[in-house]
Amino acid sequence: MNYLSTRGHPDRKRFCDILLEGLAPDGGLYLPERYPQVDADMLARWRGLPYAELAFEILSLYVDDIPPADLRALCAKTYTAEVFGTDEIVPLRELEDGVYLEALSNGPTLAFKDMAMQLLGNLFEYELTRRGAELNILGATSGDTGSAAEYAMRGKKGVRVFMTSPDGRMSPFQQAQMFSLQDENIHNIAIAGVFDDCQDIVKAVSNDLAFKRKYRIGTVNSINWARLLAQVVYYFAGYFQATASNDKQVSFAVPSGNFGNVCAGHVARMMGLPIRTLVVATNENDVLDEFFRTGVYRVRAAADTHETSSPSMDISKASNFERFVFDLLGRDADKLRSLFEGQIAETGRFDLSVDPAFADAAGRFGFRSGRSTHADRLATIRDTDKRFAVLVDTHTADGLKVAREYVEAGVPMVVLETALPIKFAATIVEALGHEPDRPARFEGIEKLPKRVVKLPSDAQAVKAYIAENCD
Repeated sequence: MNYLSTRGHPDRKRFCDILLEGLAPDGGLYLPERYPQVDADMLARWRGLPYAELAFEILSLYVDDIPPADLRALCAKTYTAEVFGTDEIVPLRELEDGVYLEALSNGPTLAFKDMAMQLLGNLFEYELTRRGAELNILGATSGDTGSAAEYAMRGKKGVRVFMTSPDGRMSPFQQAQMFSLQDENIHNIAIAGVFDDCQDIVKAVSNDLAFKRKYRIGTVNSINWARLLAQVVYYFAGYFQATASNDKQVSFAVPSGNFGNVCAGHVARMMGLPIRTLVVATNENDVLDEFFRTGVYRVRAAADTHETSSPSMDISKASNFERFVFDLLGRDADKLRSLFEGQIAETGRFDLSVDPAFADAAGRFGFRSGRSTHADRLATIRDTDKRFAVLVDTHTADGLKVAREYVEAGVPMVVLETALPIKFAATIVEALGHEPDRPARFEGIEKLPKRVVKLPSDAQAVKAYIAENCD
């Protein structure tokens, strides 16, 4: 399996090369040259497999430069009941007729990001050991990616993590999860700005090819294909749990700001998983909802990025969206470059509303979207607690609210859980008047000593900090 850049770079690379690389040399994102297709026989064989074995089967379609026995061992090491709390790994529960909740937040940092990051940590260590190499991971987080990456990489041989986050924009629990880590290979960098500023810094450093090569810079954000690929697995797992046979369709509702989580659903659907609808749920930062409603993709400035009670989606520049647009445009790299390097760079927006391809977003690719506000979140949290005795976090509440707008008779609607409620306790208290349950291992985490540096929103300052801590 070879991989290409969305922006047309002529090189084709293998999985383990792009695992360690992140962005393509031309600033594009990697995708496989083709999506492997699953058929009825494969679905029948996979139904009922343990999660680790299902992960191996799916990853094997994309990874041919790791021996199968090693890849199977890596999946088995990653997806265990000890790490994720249950043998099912991602158990499904029915909330109401036709609406299901897929639990993705039972990992070490209580967020869905653990599902991919735990595997990524093991893949990194495996490949770096095989090469006798080191890697400096540079990431950006709006809350959950950072802690998931740091918990997955702490103590890993040959790996350092430099994680940028928007100063003061994460919940106290999220900050404490990251900043309380004292491991020498973990570096937290609080940036004076919003998440999009952090993401821009990561891309700027990655696009400095000389610096990237000298300091062996890699990424763990969802621009890294390996992470997105790992997320494809739980769409298959959710489908199998929500259906009794492979002739049924399922819809998924996905809280999304950076388009990574729902992009994995797009990949699963392109592979042939019987997904009817992919529902993108946003908060007040509704750049993705605006596109799927109007065809206009309009990046917001930092000053226009709202600080909300579902902060992990406080994003106005969806870095993974480029992968979907590439497919939407028939994989026309020239046309894609004209949008992302031309119109976005010059005007901060592009408009596909009159392009015939835009109709395919819904018709061919199955996308719908909706928006949820703070008031909606409070109402959904209260309703879900009262009717089902189930407590959901703010992002999952966004997903539930929008999911209900697209429920169809006979088609299960699976809402992907984002995180456990304790990560956003202030809003739970506002909604219900009491704190959510806290796992014992996180008692008093906010009071632990913090290890973090504060830097301006400047790529050069971040590069200088990386150089200082690597030389």
